[in-house]
Amino acid sequence: MFDLIPFEHRNAGLFDFFNHFDDDFFNSTQNSFAPCRTDIRDEGNQYVLEAELPGFSKEEINVNVENDCMTLTAQHKEDSEQKDNAGNYIRRERRMNSLSRSFDISGINTEKITASFENGVLTMHMPKNEETKPLPKQITIQ
Repeated sequence: MFDLIPFEHRNAGLFDFFNHFDDDFFNSTQNSFAPCRTDIRDEGNQYVLEAELPGFSKEEINVNVENDCMTLTAQHKEDSEQKDNAGNYIRRERRMNSLSRSFDISGINTEKITASFENGVLTMHMPKNEETKPLPKQITIQ
């Protein structure tokens, strides 16, 4: 059974109040960052994985399967520049976002995995392998 564990434990001491005052504003390292928020549902004969990838386009996302491991990677590059009339830079910024996430997909029929990307959410339907039941066998007595 899973226990509910908070992301961060804070003591409610009198002098502890201002220690965390600027955490949200400065994006403190105490706040945990998930590469992409992922929900996985068991729908009986398949799993449905939904990964939130805001800011990425479909062309920037790759899903690779090797053995029993599925790896989701996404990479986004953005360049913006402003020049004056003489062609000198007034401002030039470069930004790159990338993420990688791996999943154990043992028990999944990898040949039938389907994926779609809409409104920043990658949805993957991953059918389970069919259980092979041993056939009844008659044993002859000698």
